[in-house]
Amino acid sequence: MSDDHRLAHSSFTLTRDYPAPVAHVWRAFAEEDRKRKWFGDGDTFDRRAWAFDFRVGGRDIDEAKFHGGPVSRYEGVYTDIVDQVRIASTYDMWLDGIHMSTSIATFEFEPVPGATRLTHVEHGVFFDAFHADAAQREEGMRGLLETLALHIR
Repeated sequence: MSDDHRLAHSSFTLTRDYPAPVAHVWRAFAEEDRKRKWFGDGDTFDRRAWAFDFRVGGRDIDEAKFHGGPVSRYEGVYTDIVDQVRIASTYDMWLDGIHMSTSIATFEFEPVPGATRLTHVEHGVFFDAFHADAAQREEGMRGLLETLALHIR
């Protein structure tokens, strides 16, 4: 198979404890203004599109142009939400208009003594020229979870 039509599969699990009750961590996902602070805002890119619809069947969109770089587009659909327990979604990523990946992602929220344990599991498929980007997805999500820690109060 040529590199032009190649697939790469990637799966990973990230677990992090946040020193806050489940309700606080949950709001960072369920409330638009809170999610935008850790997931969608930043000074390294210019926002092009944003949509937030936190419900089963709802769609999130986050499109931005990195300064001096490409346009990244995220489109996610919530497939299952159990209040303060779990979120399941599918999402697609594009880079400069080219479909780079499709993923299934879950977040589980578990109370532990003095904290909330967040477990993120992701399974993705990367298309064609983006097959080498599979390893970078885990690092990108790890960075988002670090940013999330700065916004949970």
